[in-house]
Amino acid sequence: MSFTFLNQLPTPAQIKEEYPLSKELTELKAKRDAMISDVICGKDDRFLVIIGPCSADNEDSVCDYVSRLTKIQEDVKDRVIIIPRVYTNKPRTTGEGYKGIASQPDPEKAPDMVEGLIAMRKMHIRAIAESGLTCADEMLYPENWGYVEDLLSYVAIGARSVEDQQHRLTVSGFDVASGMKNPTSGDFSVMLNSVYAAQHPHHFVYRGYEVETSGNPLTHVVLRGAVSKHGNTTTNYHYEDLIRLHEMYDKMDVVNQAAIIDTNHSNSGKKFKEQIRIAKEVMHNRQLSSDIKSLVKGLMIESYIEEGSQKIGEHVYGKSITDPCLGWEDSKKLIYDIAEMNS
Repeated sequence: MSFTFLNQLPTPAQIKEEYPLSKELTELKAKRDAMISDVICGKDDRFLVIIGPCSADNEDSVCDYVSRLTKIQEDVKDRVIIIPRVYTNKPRTTGEGYKGIASQPDPEKAPDMVEGLIAMRKMHIRAIAESGLTCADEMLYPENWGYVEDLLSYVAIGARSVEDQQHRLTVSGFDVASGMKNPTSGDFSVMLNSVYAAQHPHHFVYRGYEVETSGNPLTHVVLRGAVSKHGNTTTNYHYEDLIRLHEMYDKMDVVNQAAIIDTNHSNSGKKFKEQIRIAKEVMHNRQLSSDIKSLVKGLMIESYIEEGSQKIGEHVYGKSITDPCLGWEDSKKLIYDIAEMNS
């Protein structure tokens, strides 16, 4: 056989029973979900800032980082809603390398999926409890949704997953804001078709069951730049890109037209400091065009305690072991600048 079956994984219900979310935090999440939903639906003119490490590789430093956002959120609460990035799954272009805490709780040890599911849930619960902020995660593996569905206030579907049928159908059953990134090719039509699919009901097989979903009206697009056929990065956050997206959205049978701009990845060419300039350009373009202002609801920013990145095994506290990130001081200033530009 090509498969060696190692362990029977615990069900989502079993993991939730062992690591439950308290009633108080459940109520907090419901309030946060409603606020974020109102932004996506155009009922609230606050701006979303989805910010945090490229990959949530260490519980202590990630929760430290997230807790630092609490005071800033209080300061900017009338203009900005901060959604911490606690990304527990890391997509790999070639399949090689660290795949996130959900697969590999210790980056220097072998994968352990059971311990990974536990580590993923424990970190999200701790982050909420210590910061009062519910978080975002990337749903790289759709079957993992049940393990965190009661914890997340935002879900991202990555550039390599957005064309996948199972991802699109699974998102149609989510009840929180869900961003579909443009594929690495940059094709807006693929991204918008994913939004259409996820906003509508479906009948399919999920985790061994025949299921029906009602559609997720909070599904929207995320622009993250692209890679050309020659391997060069190309951007898609400029004024002309956003006007084009607005026009294409108008031709689609979808509700709640919304876009989040990813300031890193191919938009920055992974030059992490460029995120500051890109964020400010997007905010400036919102001031220039009412169409862009109504469309662009937030930014994604990769940020950690220490700027840059390090190799696995170097052990610099709060420094990314995957893509390089903005450091804390730059990130803090940028959030306040974004709030000021949304006043």
